[in-house]
Amino acid sequence: MAKYDPASLKTICGTITSYYPDAKVELVKKAYNFAEKAHRGQLRSSGEPYMIHPVDVAQTLADLKLDISSIVTGLLHDTVEDTHATLEEIEKEFGHEITELVDGVTKLSKMTFKTSEEKQAENFRKMIVAMAKDIRVILVKLADRLNNMRTLEHLPPHKQQAIAQETLDIYTPISNRLGMSWIKIELEDLCLRFLHPDVYYKLAQKIARTKKEREKHIEQITELTQEKLKEYDVQATIVGRAKHFYSIYKKMERRKTEFEQVFDIVAFRILVENITECYKALGVIHATYKPIPGRFKDYIAMPKTNGYQSLHTTVVGPYGDRVEIQIRTH
Repeated sequence: MAKYDPASLKTICGTITSYYPDAKVELVKKAYNFAEKAHRGQLRSSGEPYMIHPVDVAQTLADLKLDISSIVTGLLHDTVEDTHATLEEIEKEFGHEITELVDGVTKLSKMTFKTSEEKQAENFRKMIVAMAKDIRVILVKLADRLNNMRTLEHLPPHKQQAIAQETLDIYTPISNRLGMSWIKIELEDLCLRFLHPDVYYKLAQKIARTKKEREKHIEQITELTQEKLKEYDVQATIVGRAKHFYSIYKKMERRKTEFEQVFDIVAFRILVENITECYKALGVIHATYKPIPGRFKDYIAMPKTNGYQSLHTTVVGPYGDRVEIQIRTH
């Protein structure tokens, strides 16, 4: 977590200039000083200075390589709702574009979701997307929610569960629709931790216990697959990873099984140069490992509604366990 001090501002500015060398970071510094003054004396539930929160939100937005206006909004997003600062002041100091973004995030923050019905959740997601005239409003809100979820342990249990459920119903599907998989994954795991702590800590314990074995497994499958692809002149980058907690939990729920019966907890991503190489790589994979019937999806020929394109297959790995593989271009 970023610390609220001049070093955190330097880190944010350093991240911005790493992908946008000509960025006018003076505006970021100005927003930092404005927010620090507005939030001075306020504390978070943890007892830490409130300013830690907007700093972390701004850092997440910089990590996402967003524009200066989004990062400035990240620093200012709670000033109108939680301090004496007004939209008129923000307009005067930072201009109309940033004021509109701050106002959009403020309006989203005032909305509360109080039902667990899927239909209602979908309506609420649509309302959020419709209300946010600018997609950057949703990106700032996602960064805000991510930081709130990371610090949720400081709230009473009933609030933890309400916020986690809302996050699972509303914000993880939105991050998924936007293709922001790392945010979706982290939010889902955090939701599991607060909604089903017994399951979460049991999984954490079991996954930690099999960590070394799993890492060796990933390394061996990566090497073997790379060799097979090279035999057929397919240049590929292979990334192996263990599935995240929530994904394993959902699999256990669907199959009504214990952790020990969930074998496909390892997934691989194969990145190649073009679409032809995707299908060529798929042929090599299916010739090397036995494919599981009914577990192949061609999202290249038939993309998902959000434009996502990739080949998905599940095969029997070299050790007799199921391995999920995604194949796509860089």
